[in-house]
Amino acid sequence: MDVKDRRVLRSQEAIKKALIQLMTEKDFDHITIQDISDQANVGRRTIYHHYMDKFDLLDKLIEEHIHELRALCESASELSFAEGNLIWFEYFEKNYTFFSTLLTKKGAPVFRGHFLKFVMEELEGEVDVTKGINQGLSKELLLRFFAAAIVEIIEAWFTSELHEPTHVVAEQVGSLLDRNLTII
Repeated sequence: MDVKDRRVLRSQEAIKKALIQLMTEKDFDHITIQDISDQANVGRRTIYHHYMDKFDLLDKLIEEHIHELRALCESASELSFAEGNLIWFEYFEKNYTFFSTLLTKKGAPVFRGHFLKFVMEELEGEVDVTKGINQGLSKELLLRFFAAAIVEIIEAWFTSELHEPTHVVAEQVGSLLDRNLTII
């Protein structure tokens, strides 16, 4: 990697961190490119060189984290839900500011929709409504039910409404999923 590539990566990282920091302070709608530029200590042209606008920046940031979560799911595909959830929650802790801001602030309601859709996609292969305790249930309804529950629990964890330690929340959510979804 040459010097230019490292500078580009440093600039992009500074821009992303600036947006997240600003979103902890005010609603996304009130953040300007100038705010991001000032916070990141880069010129506005640098931002526009990498992103079309603040919405593109937010979309790219969301895509990066969803991509990482998807990769974690793939790497944990042989694990139980309880074990796999611990990996997720460790990733959430590592990226606490991003997730807490996007899940608990009014600044990016679009993220919740992306995240919910992602959780449904990840659960889809795990749901079997042809046999077992879920036989005859609507697959769509079951996916929405569990995905909404997972997102709500994660939001409650980020807002400190759940007081259990991270590993306990991860294990118990995993146990509920292991108990209630018939694995294909």
